[in-house]
Amino acid sequence: MVFSMSSQALAGKVAIVTGGSSGIGAASAQALADEGARVVVGYGSGRERAEALVAQLPGTGHATLAIPLQDADGHAWLADRVAREMGRADILVNSAGYTRRIANSDLASMSAQLFNELLVANAGGPFSIIRALLPLLCDSGDGLVVNISSVSAFTGLGSNVAYCAAKAALDNLTVSLARAFPRVRFLSVSPASVDTGFVEGRTREELQKKAAQTPLGRVVTPEDVARAVVACATHLKTATGTRIVIDGGHTL
Repeated sequence: MVFSMSSQALAGKVAIVTGGSSGIGAASAQALADEGARVVVGYGSGRERAEALVAQLPGTGHATLAIPLQDADGHAWLADRVAREMGRADILVNSAGYTRRIANSDLASMSAQLFNELLVANAGGPFSIIRALLPLLCDSGDGLVVNISSVSAFTGLGSNVAYCAAKAALDNLTVSLARAFPRVRFLSVSPASVDTGFVEGRTREELQKKAAQTPLGRVVTPEDVARAVVACATHLKTATGTRIVIDGGHTL
């Protein structure tokens, strides 16, 4: 049997992708639309990018929505608008977040305020969005939440200590919610460093140097992560409360 990622396996489904205007989020939106899903591309400051992406997605019925990470009232509004305009929600991909490049040993630069901001952006925000959309996801009959996490959650190596802690919290949230809400599947997709502009100042050369030290020897791309997101929806039907590691063997 030939494995195909363009089988229209998600026809009739509605997927919401936060952070969907660039990087992993944009690649995931594209991959989900390629499989037939109607996609809501959520954005923070990238409205024009989100609109340009939606304009070229295959199929019809896609939309863009501003989805702030730190606005519970806005998340409730999001759920209401999705229900009214899309009629359902089957898949939520939490890809939005942000970080700053601060050495783990540089605690002087990691203020308590910044630590808390990073926790909210990368764990608290996804929680609030899940909370708002959970009734729709439960009604789906095949609801799925994919949290874009990181190997930083369990290696303690990443752009800063707060980011590592936030991704660890996100992974634990994935497990906790999978236990509490068995009508919805919850999964973490955990890449190593991905070839995006997510970490300001990180160069392609740095990524290639890290990749050369892994068993597979290649840089993880946004499309690699997006394929894993689609697989969570289409093929990994008995997986919940666990992580899917996409790192080229980085953590071996």
